[in-house]
Order: sequence, then structure tokens, then C-alpha cells
Amino acid sequence: MGGEFMQFHLNGFKPGNYQVPDAARKPYPNPPVEDLPAQVDVLIVGTGPAGLTMARQMSEFADITTCIVDKEPGPLLFGRADGISSRTMEIMEAFNSSEMVVKETYQLKQNTFWEPDPENPQNIKLTHKIPDARIGLSEFTHGIVNQARLHELLLDGMKNSITALRPHYCRELVALEIDEDLTQDLNAYPITATFKRTDEEGKEVQEVIKARYVVGSDGARSSVRRALDIQLQGESANKAWGVMDILLNTDFPYIRVKSFLQSHDHGAVMTIPREGGYLCRFYVELDLLGKDKRVADVRLTEKDLIAKAQKVFHPYKLDVKEVAWWSIYEVGQRIAERFDNRPIGSPDDIIPRAFVAGDACHTHSPKGGWGLNTSLPDTFNLGWKLAAVLQGRSDPKLLSTYATERRKVAQQLIDADRELSKLVATRPVAADDSEQAKIDTAKIEAFMKRQSGFVAGTSIEYYPSYICTGQENQGLATGFHIGRRFHSAEATRVADGRSQHLGHLVKADGRWRLFVFGDTQSPVEPTSASARLIRFLADDENSPVKKYTPKGADIDAVIDTYAVFQQLDLSMHDLPSYLWPAKGKYGLRDYEKVFQTDPEKDIYEMRGIDRSKGCVVVVRPDQHVATILPLDAHEQLAEFFDVFMVDQRGK
Repeated sequence: MGGEFMQFHLNGFKPGNYQVPDAARKPYPNPPVEDLPAQVDVLIVGTGPAGLTMARQMSEFADITTCIVDKEPGPLLFGRADGISSRTMEIMEAFNSSEMVVKETYQLKQNTFWEPDPENPQNIKLTHKIPDARIGLSEFTHGIVNQARLHELLLDGMKNSITALRPHYCRELVALEIDEDLTQDLNAYPITATFKRTDEEGKEVQEVIKARYVVGSDGARSSVRRALDIQLQGESANKAWGVMDILLNTDFPYIRVKSFLQSHDHGAVMTIPREGGYLCRFYVELDLLGKDKRVADVRLTEKDLIAKAQKVFHPYKLDVKEVAWWSIYEVGQRIAERFDNRPIGSPDDIIPRAFVAGDACHTHSPKGGWGLNTSLPDTFNLGWKLAAVLQGRSDPKLLSTYATERRKVAQQLIDADRELSKLVATRPVAADDSEQAKIDTAKIEAFMKRQSGFVAGTSIEYYPSYICTGQENQGLATGFHIGRRFHSAEATRVADGRSQHLGHLVKADGRWRLFVFGDTQSPVEPTSASARLIRFLADDENSPVKKYTPKGADIDAVIDTYAVFQQLDLSMHDLPSYLWPAKGKYGLRDYEKVFQTDPEKDIYEMRGIDRSKGCVVVVRPDQHVATILPLDAHEQLAEFFDVFMVDQRGK
């Protein structure tokens, strides 16, 4: 999906809403400090991407009380992450915020690679230019935008939600206690969190919150993780890099293309063009840190980073006009030994009550753009599960799957980042005793191609489990990989002929989706497999829709069904009424659930759907494919939900 090209930062970097002209854009005043609630269902510590994604999900549920806190005086304005992966874009679409992200991001389309010129090694020379390896993995393109802007969109969604949720700033966690005698009682509040105010007016004030669950999304130095006595495993690589967002003039011909530069004597630089047409991010390789040294010991400034970059870019000139933000960081890969408060090896029926997410449970370098893009899906995975348990719709054992699924992803991240950190460096890391660890840029290119799906977030796959099962039926729809996110494709809505991306129907509202792909027999025929499945879902006492939809709720309140048919001569009123159900207080009909294939963009062909057999694709609330079943597998469909859902018929 393309976006309109927007320009900003022409006369200097300005944080804030990019829809406002540069001249009128001003930093937001810090919000007023309000009293913390005494008791909540969910306490979130930290307003980074993981924390705000968790809060954004929880804000959709009027019957769940949530509090999110941060020690900073207000929202982030600049710096930190910049890459927005395709998968993150898909998640923002689930929050109805993708259009603004698409419009504002700088979309990466190309990469260039530079090495020392063999004829004059003090100069760099272009070796090759290639398309970005992630193109085509999603309807969304990998983009670049200030992390603060993504935060702002999540905050706006929270504010405008049914709960009008807002963060509480100026709060530092000083103690977190869990009453182990209460952790297995779902009605109890076993979490006691004590905060101190960090604002001038509230210096001596301490506040206490009781919570049912706590989520620590408070970064690499997580207070929640320390309170839970969760250890980070791994080590620093004793390698430092500088990062800076700059406005500059240069004769370097590819300043608006992502570039990898290897110099002969001065290390490496990676450049990433930023949003707005003028801003650019530089990652600058620094020297090896000494033994027992850390970034805090490196006494460098942004002027040192500029000077180093100018040497790497020789013979091209860099005239830096403004440094909007800069930092020096240490390359290291570490992962938490566990992602919740349960002892290692606990069975799934032990209910976790405290979780860590994002950089609180995995730390790494920022060059791959994985920090935000791995942190945000952590809580996109956890949020729907926690909501389902709190609302009594799912068995609490569901919460144990968070640690299993996301720890696998974190380990993949650590492994990939370790490899990338070595590839883009021209000087050794601590574990490398060689005098020069120069790697050919062709190997960086090969790495990018090999890891393109992981970098984009589209190939992330959860382990087979009771919420990712049915691999024996994968052949019915080879393009909807079980365990991975539902790979969106377009179909034509029968009621009005509109083309619709099916993946965009899976919103972050806690609902499951059934996508029924019909076979070659018309669904109008009562004996067709599609018609029989629809009758089962609508009327049978074993139907998961009948079992798990609360009395008085709309028929799609818990399990939302869509149908896609191959026949092109369908009329809505000839189809079962379950596919155009009466909803709401007036019983108005929903005509937006039935689709047919578009001959020019045939979803059956694009996603490898068996035309002769059809299938049912079950999609989780976090957009991942849970299972694929034949159209006549009514009993298996019921059994899938029976494993973890709570019967609502008697409620």
C-alpha cells in the first residue's frame, strides 16, 4: 500500500503531530499529575511500544479497569526507534491507525552497499544497489517514522476509546509484591505495587495500587523484572555504536536510500532516510570497548559521531546542520530466563499474574529495527488473552501460552541480531580475537534476504499448541500458514462490489474470526458443504458460536464469521441469514460478511486455497492463524474451541 509523500522538518526538527505544519507544531505540555486508582484489573508499568499496545487493547473493554504508569513527566517526543515493520503496520491496522502511519512514514524501497575503492582504499565506492528484500511480504511496506509518533497514535486511540484511558506519568516503581497465596484465585488482587512521585510537587508522596495482573514493559532496566527476580541471560559484546538523527547537506548520491558503508580504516556507517524528506539517521561504528567498560564510560559527543562519519564517507562531504537526537549504545544480546512470575517448568494450569514484555525481557542492538517491532507484538499477543480471561470467556491456562510463544520469537531475535551486529561491523567484537573482522557487504545482503520475513515480522510463527493446531490440513490453504499471521488478500464484497482486504477485518477487539472459503458447489444449495457448515454454526447446540456467545449478545460478539465464495452470481438474500445477521437494538442486517473472488486478484490462487474442497481458516484475535479445517469438520471445529473457552450458555 502506498502513501502520500509528506515533507516536514525543513527548518529544523519539530516533534509532534505531522499533520500540523512545521511552523505551528509545538511540543505538548506535560499532562497534569492525577491520583492513581487504588485497585485495578491490569497494571501496566512503562509507556513504551509494548506498554502502550497493551493499554490500547485494554482500553477497548469497558468492563476491565486498567492503569498505565511511567516515571517520565510526559510522552516521548523524539529519538529511539524509527523502523516500522510490515507486521507492525498490520497491527496498527487492527487499531484503525494504519492509514496515518502509511501516510507519514518514509517507505524503504532500496538498499545500497559501499566498500573501499580498490584503486584508492581511503575512498568508498558503490558496489551495488538492490530492492528492499521485504517488498511483497505484506500489503504494507516497511517504513521509517519517529517512535514518538507511533506512541501518539496509540495514545489517541486510548483517549478516544470507551474507557478514555490515559497514562499516569511521574511515577517510579519502588516495590512490587505478589501474595503467592492468592495467585490462583481469579477474583483476588495478589499484586501490590508501590510508586513514588517524581514530579517536584509530589516529591515525598508514595501511592499503592492493588492489581489482579501486572505487565512490566519498563525497558531494559525493568523494575518489574528485578522485583520478580527474573535474570537476563547473555552478555554484552563490548562493542559501542553511535546513533544520531540529523539534518544535513551532502554530495553523497544515495542519502535518501538505506545504505551500508564499510571504510578501510574508520569502521562502518549505516544510514536510514527518515520521514519528511530531509531527516536522516546514521548508525556509526565506534571502537571496541575495553574489558569491564560500558557505554557510560565512553566520553564522546555528537561532534565525535559526525567526525567519524565524515571519515567513513570520504570522498563525499557531510555538512551537518542540526542534530535532532543522538545516543551511544552498547551492542549486546540478552534474554529473560522467563517471561512471567511462575517458576521455570511450571505446568500450564498454574496461573501467571505478572508478565514482562518488550525490552524488559529481550535486549539487543537497534540496527535491525527489531526493538519496537518485537516489543509491540509481545503485548499484542498477551492483551487479547488477558482480556478473555478477565471477562470469563477463556480458561486462565491461556495466559501460559504468552511465555511459550513470545520467548521463541525473542530467541530468534537475539540470534539474528548477534549475526547482524557482526556483519555490519568492520572491527572485532569481544568474542572475536582477529585483528580485523571485515565482512563482505554481499554477506549483509544475503543475510537481509534470508531474514526478510523475520525482519518484516511476517514469518514469525508460534509453536504448535492447542491454539495453533491442525497442521495436517495445511494443504487446504498453503498460503495461510498455521501459526503465522493471517496473510491478507483482497476479495470483492457481494453486497456492494467493494474490494476488501480480508486481513483488515481482524480488529483488536478480542474476537475470533472464522473465514469460510467455499468449494465449487454454490452455497445456495442446501446440500453444499458451505451451507451445511453455516447451519451447524447457526443452529447446532455443539456450535462454538452458540456455546460461547453470551445470551443477548450479537451473534458475532465472540466468534465473527466471514465467507468467501468462488461463485460470481450470488445474491445476499439467497444466502443463509447467518451470513447477514440481524444485530444491535434495531436488529439491523450486517451485509459486510460475504465475499466472492476477484478474477483479477483471485484469493484462492494467491493463498493456495483448494478450490475443490474449500476450508475454514480460524484466526485468533491477534491475527495469527490458529487452525485450518475441512468444511465438513464440524466436530473438530467445536473441539478446537472447547479446549480453552468457557461455556456462556448458562450465564
